[in-house]
Amino acid sequence: MSDEIEDALDELLREQFAGPVADGGFSLSVMEQLPARRRRKDWPLAIGTLGGVATCWLSLRSSPIAYAGWQDWLSGDLSASAGALLVAIASMAVLAMAWSIAETDDRRSSWPRQTIR
Repeated sequence: MSDEIEDALDELLREQFAGPVADGGFSLSVMEQLPARRRRKDWPLAIGTLGGVATCWLSLRSSPIAYAGWQDWLSGDLSASAGALLVAIASMAVLAMAWSIAETDDRRSSWPRQTIR
């Protein structure tokens, strides 16, 4: 469907909709019988993050470009290797942020919608 048709249908539904449909308490009883939401465990994320940092550190520890980049960065000299290191760090931070935003949006869209009475 086009956006114009969807907008027209939404407008018609808004005009005709009188509020929640009475279901005799069925929705409320179903919501009460659902099991409690499990608490999310944070330890797998922490262990994965620490493992990734340790693996990156071990693999780049002997790399000459990473070593030169760290040396230049710590001395305040912005060389090509220090710039590459900064770009890599910034891009990883942006990717982590985008991933966390996507996960948050997915989690919100799967939450049950409850009607406030």
